[in-house]
Amino acid sequence: MRDPELQARTEEVRAFNRFYTKAIGVLDKGYLRSPFSLTEVRLLYELRHRDGPAAAALARDLGLDAGHLSRLLARFEKKGWIRREPEPADARRHRLRLTDEGIAVFDPLEEASSHDIAALLTELPPDAQQNLLAAMRTIRALLAPPSEQTSGWLLRSHRIGDFGWIVQRHGELYAAEFGWDGRFEGVVAGIAAEIVARFDPATDACWVAEKDGRRIGSVAVVAKAPGLAQLRILIVDPKARGLGVGRRLVEECLAFARRTADYRQMTLSTYSCLTAARGIYEKAGFRLVDQQPERSYGQDLVAETWSIDL
Repeated sequence: MRDPELQARTEEVRAFNRFYTKAIGVLDKGYLRSPFSLTEVRLLYELRHRDGPAAAALARDLGLDAGHLSRLLARFEKKGWIRREPEPADARRHRLRLTDEGIAVFDPLEEASSHDIAALLTELPPDAQQNLLAAMRTIRALLAPPSEQTSGWLLRSHRIGDFGWIVQRHGELYAAEFGWDGRFEGVVAGIAAEIVARFDPATDACWVAEKDGRRIGSVAVVAKAPGLAQLRILIVDPKARGLGVGRRLVEECLAFARRTADYRQMTLSTYSCLTAARGIYEKAGFRLVDQQPERSYGQDLVAETWSIDL
C-alpha cells in the first residue's frame, strides 16, 4: 500500500475491528456462550426475523458461499429447526421458516445477546450511550449498500419514552387522516397507561420499529382474560408504509402469544375505515367476529372485533 495516509486509516479500522469483536464476544469459542458459531446465530436471526426468505436471498444478503449455506440449512433441517414451503407462484422454489423448535432454540440466544449489549451500555452514562449509538448509525449509513440505506429497519422491545411517542403519533395521524378529535388521543393514553401499569413480561410484550434511529411503528400484546391475548396500539408511520412493518409487527405478536403456553386465542378491536390494518389482520389469519355502529371521536364509525385461534 503506497499511500501512507490510506495505510494509517486502514490500520485504524482494523484496530477498531479487533477491539469491537472482542468487546461483543465474537472471539469466544461458542458465540453467546452457546454451541453455535456467529454465522449460525446470524443465519437463525435472519430466519426468525424475515418473512420466509429464499436460500439464494440469504446467501446474497449475508455474503455466504452457497455451498456453505446449503450445508448449514441441511443441518438445521435435520434437527427440525426449519421447514421449506413452496412458493405459490412456483413450486420449484422454496421459502425457509423456523419451526417452533427452531424458534425455541433461537429466542434464548437473542435474549442473551440483548442482555450482553444492555450490560455493555449500562456501563456508560446516558449521554455517552447516545453518542455511541449516533456513531454506530453513522457507520451504518456510510457502509450500507444503497438498498439497505433506503429500506432497512429494525424491530426492538419497548423502552422508556416509547409510549409517549405512541400516544402522540396516534393522535396526530388519526386526526390528519380520519379527522378524529382529541378524545382519541386520550383513549390511547389510557391504553398506554394501563399497559405500563400492568406489564408482565411473562404474558405481555411491546415492540417498536425503528429506521435510522427514528420510531416508525409499534404494537403490543397483553393478557385480556385467561387464555385470551389482545393485540393493541398497532401503528405504522406513513413514511414507513410499504416496508412490511405492519405485517411484521402483527406476526411478532402472534409468535409471542403462541410461545406463551396459556394463550389459546387472540382478539383485537379496530374500525371498518382502517382498511390497511384490516388487510394485515385478515392476511395474518384473523377473522371478523363482530361489528357495531357507534359515534366516537366526532365521527360515525363501525367498531369491529377480530379474533384468531392460536
